[in-house]
Amino acid sequence: MTNSLVKISNLSVDFAVRDGSFRAVDGVSFDLHKNETLALVGESGSGKSVTAMSILQLLPRPQATFGTSSSIKFDGSEIIDASSADLRKIRGNIISMVFQEPMTSLNPYHRVGDQITESILLHSKKTKAKAIDEAKDLMKLVEIDDVDRRYKAYPHELSGGQRQRIMIAMSLVNKPQLLIADEPTTALDVTIQAQILDLMSKLQNELGMSILFITHDLGLVEKFSDKVCVMKDGKIVEQGNTHEVFKNPIHEYTIQLLNSEPKPKNSFNHTSDPLLEISDVNVFYNIKSESLFKSSQFHAVKNINLDIHKNSTIGLVGESGSGKSTLGKAIANLVNFEGKIIFNGKDIKNLTQKEQKKAKRDIQIIFQDPYGSLSPRMTIGEIVGEGLSIHFSLTNEEKNQRIDKVLSDVGIDPSMKIKYPHEFSGGQRQRIAIARSLILNPSFVILDEPTSALDRSIQIQVIDLLKKLQDEYSLTYLFISHDLKVIRAMSDYIYVMKQGEIVEHGKSDIVFETPQEDYTKRLLTAALKYATN
Repeated sequence: MTNSLVKISNLSVDFAVRDGSFRAVDGVSFDLHKNETLALVGESGSGKSVTAMSILQLLPRPQATFGTSSSIKFDGSEIIDASSADLRKIRGNIISMVFQEPMTSLNPYHRVGDQITESILLHSKKTKAKAIDEAKDLMKLVEIDDVDRRYKAYPHELSGGQRQRIMIAMSLVNKPQLLIADEPTTALDVTIQAQILDLMSKLQNELGMSILFITHDLGLVEKFSDKVCVMKDGKIVEQGNTHEVFKNPIHEYTIQLLNSEPKPKNSFNHTSDPLLEISDVNVFYNIKSESLFKSSQFHAVKNINLDIHKNSTIGLVGESGSGKSTLGKAIANLVNFEGKIIFNGKDIKNLTQKEQKKAKRDIQIIFQDPYGSLSPRMTIGEIVGEGLSIHFSLTNEEKNQRIDKVLSDVGIDPSMKIKYPHEFSGGQRQRIAIARSLILNPSFVILDEPTSALDRSIQIQVIDLLKKLQDEYSLTYLFISHDLKVIRAMSDYIYVMKQGEIVEHGKSDIVFETPQEDYTKRLLTAALKYATN
């Protein structure tokens, strides 16, 4: 075909490492045509993001090198070794990219609205006033609520899903010819996910835009892409028309991916003893005001009452910004709250210093954004084992044995413990964060979107691992997620949150099969829209 926008031929990418070089991408070739969506799928670390970043020449040189016969042509022009001036014309203007981890892409020192406005001003001759209006319109387009207030917010003041929507708004500023979307809906709840994909489809049709869509969610691939390339170990093992690949997969790995769907939990774990008793819990955040004499508060969590019984898994679902993560942080005593939280019979606000130390070991939290919670200056062995020195008296040999075992349990080769977080993919970093919490043998674990960055096959491994650990060690979980399939696979009991309040709760199978509230029905409908058949 003559309308190729991107033509990649025999792309190979090597990274310099301590003991030589590592081939991240090996002989990749594909065409992306105008007004077409091509999906790159595969397990974490398969080379999807490296392939995408090669198009914009965002890989670090000289650590990253391309094969001598590698070629990336955009609209007929070679990109590899293009001049800095040519790349500046392309980046953010003709080609835009939405990255997997918005917290690392947004400037923490600037308000999010200013960052969108800056993107508009850099690539247009609009006045600042018009750029601000356009930035707010884009925020409305991607369903950011209370735009005037959010415009002035810093990245850390937004939820993970809200930050991702800001990144999508920035990528659409200049109506690019090519949008590279690297897991663009990973942090989004199902309703917003559907809206964002519908929006991207609409813009694609209006602008003739092409999309390179990187994801681990096969439901999205099937409904959203025209063509699919399946990657494994840096190579494309299968590619073709999406419908044909899904209907008649040839490669064993593709078949494995298509069969990797979380199964609903059958057994109901429950004991008569509550581990956590939460009564009338409220969380308020102070909101900055332009006036020195006025202040206001945002009511993030409103009058929450619930019990969590030992050895059970409680699923907490709701849209981004509904208060799920804030409630988790309150339980972990990481934010100020009003009300009462009783853990193991003791009020967490009135613990002695010794009891506080034990509670920090017994209550672990796994955050949504692994890159933001892992120290870039520590190796993963040091990160995972850091808590052992604080809570246990172990020899170095015993400590290393525990580190090796927990890394193996979450699917990380123990020999990689000398590497740093930036040397791992997003999914691998999430597994490292899980290992760091599990190594302390806690009794209660708050899992805040722990599988959001993982491909389906690894998700199932992690779900099975968490279930196994729960049975072996009588663990109790609070599982926060927007992925309803994962919630159903993990949870005994479900609470649905909306705007800081619990609007529905019940046994997992009952809530999924016979939801009572319109809001719950809307969540389930949106989840089914992009579900695999």
